[in-house]
Amino acid sequence: MNARNCHDHAIARAALLIGCTALVLSLSGTGAQAQPRDIARQTLGAGDGWGSHGTGTTGGATADAQHVYTVTTWEQFRAALKDGGTAPRIIKVKGVIDAVSQGCDAFAAEGYDFGKYLAAYDPAVWGHDKPVSGEQEDLRAASAAAQDKTIKASVPANTTIVGVGKGSGIRGGSLQIKGVDNVIVRNLAFEAPIDCFPQWDPTDDNKTGAWNSEYDGIVVYGSTHVWVDHNTLTDGRYPDSALPSYFGKTYQQHDGLLDVVRGSNHVTVSWNSFKDHDKTMLIGNSDSATADDTGKLKVTLHHNRFEGIVERAPRVRFGQVDSYNNHFVVAKGQKWGYVYGIGKESRLVAEHNAFTLAQGISPAKILKKWNEAPVTAASNIVNGKAVDLIAVHNAEIPAETLQSGAGWTPTLRADVDPAKAVPGMVDARAGAGRLC
Repeated sequence: MNARNCHDHAIARAALLIGCTALVLSLSGTGAQAQPRDIARQTLGAGDGWGSHGTGTTGGATADAQHVYTVTTWEQFRAALKDGGTAPRIIKVKGVIDAVSQGCDAFAAEGYDFGKYLAAYDPAVWGHDKPVSGEQEDLRAASAAAQDKTIKASVPANTTIVGVGKGSGIRGGSLQIKGVDNVIVRNLAFEAPIDCFPQWDPTDDNKTGAWNSEYDGIVVYGSTHVWVDHNTLTDGRYPDSALPSYFGKTYQQHDGLLDVVRGSNHVTVSWNSFKDHDKTMLIGNSDSATADDTGKLKVTLHHNRFEGIVERAPRVRFGQVDSYNNHFVVAKGQKWGYVYGIGKESRLVAEHNAFTLAQGISPAKILKKWNEAPVTAASNIVNGKAVDLIAVHNAEIPAETLQSGAGWTPTLRADVDPAKAVPGMVDARAGAGRLC
């Protein structure tokens, strides 16, 4: 190992040690109760992001012995979610559980044939003026419904889901945290679900057509007090770069990794690794959701690592979103659109973050304006140097001039590290298998 590598390794180990010490202090210091060593019974610390607001997020920490489950298959996992009524529960995932272990063909309706589907809806035959319909579309929809029924797992209130042992995770499943309160998801490697049966919409994309897919890795829908911590979320074995094209458009089989939508509130997303994905995270999924989302979608993102991400890290509508101490990496040659999407009535605060951009990539594209909404972006660094993200964006993309000043100041921050310390600290500690 050369001197430079030894030095870098020492820095990473030091950052890990310092970070773990800081975590212990934040969990057991003044203003917070001492945390148990069992990660399954740990709770979100006081003042740690929007998830700590009000009653805080404790998940299934108080579960009795009858409501602690260790699962090794997807079927066991879904059974544990359904068992026990409304009692607090802890579900320990051991090893990798696979929601699509039998493959996509297991969901296909009798008579569905992808070759016939392509032949029936080829734009040269069907055109671009109307949505697809007919026998093969009906069979595709039936196949999709069978997959939907199998790979979605509804998470009840007062639940902790945690990976135990080495390399535990969920492959191809979609966690549905819907209409509930008080959920914790930690220490799991998620391989994003693939849609086995995307739908061709010939009218999409200005009537040039597009393949549309379903299923997010984690969906927080109309739920409150959720903590998503120390997970790895990625496309895994099925990167978008390996997807084929039909009718001149990518056969898209992925949706999001983590979406927070439809009136969800008080969510903390911390120390996760988001890797190699396109449409990564929505906070607010529709401009028309004013009734559901106004005054809600309060989400904190801190100490997360984003690498190989194309866009939506996150795209924000309506919410007061606090994003600090995250590390964003954009490599040479990768497809990239933007990091932060500024959407309808959003109030994003992005501070003390670090961006590592390959040579020739402009920081002007870090921010993307979709709607008129003010944003705070202060004390951020790009390749180790301080950059005013709003100023550089407005100078290079004047057609999308952004307003400065989100109009609120975050107070629920457990620790704020200097932006220059973020890459070493976050790279060493973010993701599954790195809980102290």
